[in-house]
Amino acid sequence: MSNLTFSEFAGLCYRIRGTASKNEKVSIVAEYLKTLDHESLRIASMFLSGQTFPRGSGLDLNVGYSTVWDILTELSDLKSDELRKIYIKHGDLGELAEQAITKRKIEPLIRIELTLTHIYQQFNKIASTTGYGSTGEKKKIIIGLLVNCSPIEAKYLVKILVNELRIGLVGGLVELALAQAFNRDLNDVREAFLVGGDISYVATLAKDDKLSSAVMQPFTPINFMLADVMSSAKEIVEYYNKPLISEYKYDGIRAQIHKIGSEVKIFSRRLEDITSAFPEIVAASSKQKNDFILDGELVPFKNDKPLPFNELQRRLRRKNVDQNIINEIPVSYMAYDILYRDGSSTIKHVLTKRKELLSGLALNEPMINVTFLTLNSKEKMMEMFTDSRGLGHEGLVLKDPDSTYQPGKRGKHWVKLKQELDTIDAVIVIAEYGHGKRAGVLSDYTFAVWDNNELKVIGKAYSGLTDEEIDQMTARLKSIMIKNEGYRIIVKPEVVLEIAFDSIQKSNRHDGGYALRFPRIKRIRDDKSINDIDTLDKVRSIYNSRAV
Repeated sequence: MSNLTFSEFAGLCYRIRGTASKNEKVSIVAEYLKTLDHESLRIASMFLSGQTFPRGSGLDLNVGYSTVWDILTELSDLKSDELRKIYIKHGDLGELAEQAITKRKIEPLIRIELTLTHIYQQFNKIASTTGYGSTGEKKKIIIGLLVNCSPIEAKYLVKILVNELRIGLVGGLVELALAQAFNRDLNDVREAFLVGGDISYVATLAKDDKLSSAVMQPFTPINFMLADVMSSAKEIVEYYNKPLISEYKYDGIRAQIHKIGSEVKIFSRRLEDITSAFPEIVAASSKQKNDFILDGELVPFKNDKPLPFNELQRRLRRKNVDQNIINEIPVSYMAYDILYRDGSSTIKHVLTKRKELLSGLALNEPMINVTFLTLNSKEKMMEMFTDSRGLGHEGLVLKDPDSTYQPGKRGKHWVKLKQELDTIDAVIVIAEYGHGKRAGVLSDYTFAVWDNNELKVIGKAYSGLTDEEIDQMTARLKSIMIKNEGYRIIVKPEVVLEIAFDSIQKSNRHDGGYALRFPRIKRIRDDKSINDIDTLDKVRSIYNSRAV
């Protein structure tokens, strides 16, 4: 059997998942990767790293759970109740696909052997299928693949389709495997990935012994540097014991702007291409004489005041952003770092040098080079924090002036100083089964508050409880189940949670009209009944207090 077949790749995934040893996982992957040609190596490296397409490609499968569920229902002789029980047991569509295909009722006229390149070509077709009738066309392509799959191939095909490979190949192990497969220095592999930003690019460099030639690739986004959180200015001052660069913490969308020549692309924190939502930022960037990659925040401003975060989301949901929406929700790009300038990466420069290079760009509005102060006293920090909050921002970000840019890493080179909002007491109304290690337990909770005499949903939380608490909650919620909908249950509203959150935004996703941003369970309030939960008026009041 050729190592280029998808069957071999699926078998590889099965073997990786079957061992707990990281070293053994790396060895298994390394032995496989070194047998592949360049094209299959690029594809396998992406799939194993949880990517379907190269970073910056702009391609997205856009295949959801419901689409895959419908396909498996159509292909299999298993009844709906049987499919539901399998999913609840495993919490994994891949496991469901494996068992559904064993009861396949549709067979191809001529069975073909699937290869990595064929799978990737079909994925490209799916990503390119848009517009009216696209869901049906995508289903046809996926059915065409699945009818040619063995059960184990179906399992891993579906896991890749829904971006849930989950075989224990955590971050960095593919880099280790590439180093071992091609006898390269691990630091060289990591340095190439740090600069190049895409694992498929690094994989071929490793195979060809050209890691030293890795360059930052404009229009291939790299992971953002992340900030830790500290609870007080006093803690920050005592930890660093030196002056820090201090900037306002904006409530917007983190974004990289890549500008080379006249071409401009904007990437979100999830490394998705969001260029089309911000034509005015594109126009301002294209006027620059320098080439660059910037890190910053997209913030909606009107009349010199920041608009609520959900206004920005309205722009992202628009297929076409015209002048009317630009006038209604004007956006500024607050640039605070530079990763590349005029052909050279700058991420190895310390922050003070990067700030100097950034200040050398004559940015055009609505692009703004953010102002900052260098502070070393808690009094000055709190004064700036108060100013930030008064202007409608979230707080401060404080940065070590001697730090290099470290993509994808969270540490104390940058720290956030934020003020926690009030909490909301809400009642669970729906519970969903989890995935992976949370398969078979109810771990995602939709919660609601009172609006006069009705319960209105304002969000869903899935973090904050221990594994033991989730097990106990699962038994408790099943005992008050009103309706079983397969992957979720409707429950009698009696379990009260205290929910912490970062902010509140308007939302049409919930019947409450609002959504808590980054909700997390602070505690289970067994001391409270449904009569004690908060109201939509309180949610509205917190929202209005932040809407300056």
